[in-house]
Amino acid sequence: MNPLKKLFKQTFIYGLATVLPRVISFFLLPLYTSVFENASGYGQYTNIYAWIAIFNVFLAYGMETTFFRFYNKNKDKENVVSTALLSLLGSSLLFLIFAMTVKGWFANFTNIDAEYIRFTTYILVLDALAIVPFALLRANEKPMRYGLLKVINVAINLGFNVFFLLILPGMSGENNEGFTASLYREGWEIQYIFISNIIASGITLLFLLPTYFRVKFRFDVSLWKQMLKYAGPILIAGIAFTINEVLDKILLTELLPDNIAEAEVGKYGACYKLALFMTLFGTAFRMGVEPFFFSHANKENPQKTYAQITNYFIILGSVILLGVVVFINVLAKLLIRNSVYWEALDVVPIILLGSLCLGIYHNLSVWYKITDKTKYGAYISSVGALATLFINFVFIPKIGYMASALATLIAYATMMILSYSLGKKHYPIPYNMRKITFYLGLSILFSVLSFYVFNRNLIAGGALLLLFLILIYKLEGENLRTIFQSTSKTQ
Repeated sequence: MNPLKKLFKQTFIYGLATVLPRVISFFLLPLYTSVFENASGYGQYTNIYAWIAIFNVFLAYGMETTFFRFYNKNKDKENVVSTALLSLLGSSLLFLIFAMTVKGWFANFTNIDAEYIRFTTYILVLDALAIVPFALLRANEKPMRYGLLKVINVAINLGFNVFFLLILPGMSGENNEGFTASLYREGWEIQYIFISNIIASGITLLFLLPTYFRVKFRFDVSLWKQMLKYAGPILIAGIAFTINEVLDKILLTELLPDNIAEAEVGKYGACYKLALFMTLFGTAFRMGVEPFFFSHANKENPQKTYAQITNYFIILGSVILLGVVVFINVLAKLLIRNSVYWEALDVVPIILLGSLCLGIYHNLSVWYKITDKTKYGAYISSVGALATLFINFVFIPKIGYMASALATLIAYATMMILSYSLGKKHYPIPYNMRKITFYLGLSILFSVLSFYVFNRNLIAGGALLLLFLILIYKLEGENLRTIFQSTSKTQ
């Protein structure tokens, strides 16, 4: 099968695995913004899950990408699986014991209520134990099973959220006695969100347990040291990425006046979700392309294929950027039912463009991953993290959450440019810069016109989107048909 066609097929399935659960979880956004009417509660929820994202990176410590690299290059694949599983199992159990022992310290450090620490710890450990089994499904090119489990996870999470936040209060109000009444606690919205997450993660891990039982456990210390050496820079890069992605919510809580901080974080966090369409696309593409990069590294002229992949990523990403900007008012009314949150809609185009830059960066990062120069990934992402920290610390007190949005864009754009510049030196790839600049520049121009000049007018924005799609069809239609057409000769 044509390698590009195979990639797009797997990316489509991974996209469904990522997008469908998130589409389901989008129902949580109107639910949460309805439950947390004054935005402060949603701000607290946003802050807690920002900390969960940060600790997730530490508990994974770069093992997912490391697993792909060693699984593809080592002949004894079972040894790689066993060593990775035992490494994460041991570190997760140690974290569980430590966190339960010093809950008070964690509460003071994160500024999270102590009663929430226990819930967050369970979520973190359950997710860490699923890392290698999920990575193994991707490495063995089993996207259908991977996607099904992801959909089940979020469907369960959604179901219990709806039950606890919508159904249970009504049932308990009608009947003050019985089983349902015993489950209900007034003011427990955040606890119920945690419990739903724990149930979903626990059931998902049960489905993945056969991976643990099929492996003949042995711990290769020499291999483990090599894996940790490879993973170290990825961990640093992961920390930097997470700083770029979620630290703004934490800093907004810390740097804004106490009387408005949680409400501002709530508004920003809710509107930030509207940029999730770009994040979903980038994540789905990355999940399909990362194993592809490693498996095709030794094929003839892989650089040409990598360049084509990046070209099409930018074309599709440019369409999503413009499409979300054009329909932003429709999406806001559909997904954020409480108009209190709409005040922060101005951040959405900025976050969207930043997320597109991040997606481009992930495509450009192939050069340091397949050449085992992961330290450059750590350097680049650290520069982005420093930019995020500087801009947020300096400008949040002056312009609030707009500083956080601009920091996201500047950090990811800087990382994208640095990776491209360094990649030209260490692993040249023939990117079509003229085509990339044309599509990306035109999408940004049309987005600015739609959002700022035409003031989000749907008719004017729709006309610009249609014109952009016609241009793509005229210039790329034949190439896209060549990739996607199925013939017996390519099977």
